[in-house]
Amino acid sequence: MKISSVLLSPIYALQLASGAKSFADNPVIGSKWLNKKGLHEKRVSLAMRMAAWRRKKLENLVAPDHRKQYAETGFVKIENFLSPEVFEAVTRELAERDFERHDMKQGATVTRRAIIDDSDLESLPGFKAARNDPRLTNLLRYVSSHAGQPLLVVQIVMALPSVVSAGSTDPQTALHSDTFQPTAKAWLFLRDVGEEDGPFAYVPGSHEMTPQRLAWERGISENADALENIYSARGSLRIMPDELGALGYSQPVKMTVKANTLVVADTHGFHARSPSYKTTTRIEIYGSLRRNPFLPFTGLHIASLPFIASGMNRWIISGMRLRSRLGIKGSPWRDAGRGKADEWSKRLDKPPAT
Repeated sequence: MKISSVLLSPIYALQLASGAKSFADNPVIGSKWLNKKGLHEKRVSLAMRMAAWRRKKLENLVAPDHRKQYAETGFVKIENFLSPEVFEAVTRELAERDFERHDMKQGATVTRRAIIDDSDLESLPGFKAARNDPRLTNLLRYVSSHAGQPLLVVQIVMALPSVVSAGSTDPQTALHSDTFQPTAKAWLFLRDVGEEDGPFAYVPGSHEMTPQRLAWERGISENADALENIYSARGSLRIMPDELGALGYSQPVKMTVKANTLVVADTHGFHARSPSYKTTTRIEIYGSLRRNPFLPFTGLHIASLPFIASGMNRWIISGMRLRSRLGIKGSPWRDAGRGKADEWSKRLDKPPAT
């Protein structure tokens, strides 16, 4: 064992009580001996029980039919989410406004975040109405089982055709679970998403742990040192479609949707961005909420403090930049300057097809 690992062992041990998930970066979480004793299995089981405990306290936030849909599938899908007036205002503001933009490139796909914090909302009444819609916030809270302030941004996904980008794989197109605990993500799609547009895909019911799933995860944890996929080694487990049946799950369903459809999903369940076979641009209001999985209460998080919550998106970008400058960990996000949200990213090799 490295001397640094010995010196940091108290910190690694403390991370067991947090959302830390990486087998590769934490020698305690990745310990073959401890995981053979059931460490990972017990963390997963406890996280699921605590989430159910907290979610019960939040059930009054969402409609009964949405609770039922989540329980059965792991996601909630609502068509015609915004009123026609608000949706028209959002799309108009998106077309007319220049935004502060940051791009992340994965394979031949760029994910762009167009930053909108509280200071921007007064000049964007449509986005203000959409972002502050309590149904969106409350669904994220219910699915994540935490009553915190979600991260909400404009997100644009730009992808070259998969046949063009062979050998430059977008890791998001592999079926995966984000982490060992329930966590919520939301997509309010601002344009239609068809079969060829790289739709979000989700394995219904995979937010729940079957005995087979728990045994599968335990097996992975016991041999984490042999994992070749870096994302699995860091705790975002990958799975092949032909393995799903053995875990008690069906095949994924693609969210081909009309504009103004909201999808909120528990990304502990298996999901992916479907490969696109044409040049695509997907635009959405994106939300996420993840907190410590082992807390018995639903709130009291530093990110909910007003001076932090009001500028959450810029705080996150600034924090990643600082972390990169200090040499702790590089940031995947690059400043794309101000401009239109859906302007094609310069980080992709080819322009969009005309």
